[in-house]
Amino acid sequence: MTNLVDKPVSNMANISWNDFKKVELRAGTITKAEFFEEAKIPAFKLWIDFGPELGEKKSSAQITNYTLENLVGKQVIAVTNFEPKQVANFMSEVLVTGFVLADKTILGVSDEGVPNGSRLL
Repeated sequence: MTNLVDKPVSNMANISWNDFKKVELRAGTITKAEFFEEAKIPAFKLWIDFGPELGEKKSSAQITNYTLENLVGKQVIAVTNFEPKQVANFMSEVLVTGFVLADKTILGVSDEGVPNGSRLL
């Protein structure tokens, strides 16, 4: 019988608590969403409100299994301290989190609303 506790969860290297604390995962509400026509892979342009401390940030997200109407008003969890990344003619400032499945991506969200800008620990 194999002891599952001894099996590695993944092939990724372990990180320390201090490494994890460097990643800023924050809640924000999508205020505007548009189809990203210039993107090579189908994507949306998102504008996300992270509250008074961080303000509004932009993101390019490959979450086209959602509709634009369903995204506006949705609170999501995003990495807010990545370096901005130019995607075609759009500067993506944050990374929206989600679970990538074979046929769709499921957004990382809170099961209850929290104040925009709240940090996930």
